[in-house]
Parts: sequence; C-alpha cells; structure tokens
Amino acid sequence: MILGLDTGTRTLTDAEHLLHDLVKVLGLPAGTVACTHFVRTGDGPPHVACSLTVPDTLDPGALPEGSGVAFGHGRSGPADLAEGASLAAAAHASGTGGRLVLFPGHDELTGTLGVAEVVARSGIDRVVVLAHAGDPAPDTPVVTNDFVRPQWRDGEVVLLTMPAAGGRLTPAEVPNPTPCCADHG
Repeated sequence: MILGLDTGTRTLTDAEHLLHDLVKVLGLPAGTVACTHFVRTGDGPPHVACSLTVPDTLDPGALPEGSGVAFGHGRSGPADLAEGASLAAAAHASGTGGRLVLFPGHDELTGTLGVAEVVARSGIDRVVVLAHAGDPAPDTPVVTNDFVRPQWRDGEVVLLTMPAAGGRLTPAEVPNPTPCCADHG
C-alpha cells in the first residue's frame, strides 16, 4: 500500500526528516520506498508532500496523531493537505513522479561505484546523464558523494547524473547546494 502524507513542509530536508522518522516509528523494514514530491494545491504556495510504501496490514492508529499530517489513504486532514497527500500517493503508485529518499540498497551507494554496480546494488533501474543521448558505459565511475536521490520516471527508478572531472559522473542533485545569491552581499 502507498501512503501519501502532507504536512505542508516547505523544504526537502524537513520532508526527508519526516520520512526517516516515520520509517523508524512504524518499524518499517530496510528497502522501504519513501519519496518526496513537490506539490501545489489550492491557492497555497508550492510545498513538499511525501509518499511511503507501507504494509497492507498497517494500523492507521500506529501513525502519529496531532502532527498535522494529512493522509491520502485512510485518514485525511485539511483539504489542501489531503489533496497534496493524494497527489503524492498517486505519483508514487504509478511510478510517474517522486524523488526517492529511501529505496532498496540506498545505503550501499557510497563512495565511487561503476554504473553497473549502482544498478546491481540498489533499486535503481537506470543511470542517465543530463543532456546526453544514450546510457553511460557500465564501468563509468559514479562519485556518489554518499547522497543519491533517484526519481520515478515512466515506471522506472532513474538516477540523474552529470559529468564530473576525469570522465566520472556525479548525481545531479548535490547534498548541500549553495543557495541562490549566497555570494552576493
């Protein structure tokens, strides 16, 4: 079962913390798939909703109460948050959207690995290079920076990468991006 949830959080970091906390609180196993989704509902600003694969036997009573979480499956909260939760759950279930934070083998993707190793060790189906046609060679090194966030695309889990020095690749999403205008004073 896919659980969609929305707290109206504005940052990926806060949404990732929520997912890690829920996995721990619910005692979900390694390999659980948990995603973030940018959503816009009603007249409100864009924000980050989440989705999480949970067992069909999950007792909704095990979910944290009073946290302002709106659930796209089973429970609901404020209409705009319930809508965001439903959008996240639908994108996850269809494999058409979402940024995977937790997924099978995510903890195995550390250091530098070949493209074929990334696919073999994890739930990632494909590695693609931004603005390049075709797939990279299986032995092309991927410098993970210990931060890998693939995306659902057309039913596949795809890691977007970009060229790095020395013929290597690195995930397109970096762990601590420099905020826009940080060097302007």
